[in-house]
Amino acid sequence: MLRILTFNANGIRSAAKKGFFDWFARQNADVLCVQELKAQEADLPEEIRRLPGYQGFFHCAKKKGYSGCGLWTRIAPQAVRTGWGDEEFDAEGRYVEADFGRLTVISAYFPSGSSSEERQAAKYRFLERFAPHLLSLKEAGREVVLCGDVNIAHREIDLKNWKGNLDHSGFLPEERAWLDRLFDDMGWVDVFRRLDPRPERYTWWSQRGQARAKNVGWRIDYELATPGIAALARATDIYAAEKFSDHAPLWVDYDVTL
Repeated sequence: MLRILTFNANGIRSAAKKGFFDWFARQNADVLCVQELKAQEADLPEEIRRLPGYQGFFHCAKKKGYSGCGLWTRIAPQAVRTGWGDEEFDAEGRYVEADFGRLTVISAYFPSGSSSEERQAAKYRFLERFAPHLLSLKEAGREVVLCGDVNIAHREIDLKNWKGNLDHSGFLPEERAWLDRLFDDMGWVDVFRRLDPRPERYTWWSQRGQARAKNVGWRIDYELATPGIAALARATDIYAAEKFSDHAPLWVDYDVTL
């Protein structure tokens, strides 16, 4: 089995202090995708940058303490790319891509629009430009697993208070329609939801009002895959028993050997 694990750390150094890497060491994961590093590569502690048994690759934002993605792998990749060719969003450190034979694994951090109308407009620009990139990857004949914080809950089952969030960023009709097109028109697969149809399975909780204790959450972290590799997914889970950040790690096992 190939285990791919994704996690929004909301500060990788903070998550490390809360025990994330101690937990991760017991998970037997082959690839780890992390979003919101909130650090420059040079600022990462040596034990994180050079995680024992893994190679690490990073795409950091020009702005210090902001965004950033990482991908650690214990399988040597044939090629690694940081950024996806968009000047505006590559400056924000949102994309790491690694090739393993015909499989590409991506760690991506989609913008949030919750802080302002300006950032919501940026989120829409990102979605508009990113869809053709995903289409080109699929049309190139590669199998792809995109891991990341998409900052969109797709359906009513994917957040606790859906009625109260119909006009909030992360559950807006235009955002959800983008995922509809990704799945229905472009053929990508929401791997977790294919394997686990249960309600109240969330990956993010507000820091306010005991949301996590009450499980008032959102599922906004995904493994999105092309059909071939998605069909080989065998098991998945979200680990929320410990709090490493306001997000929980999510993993998927694929019946494939690299």
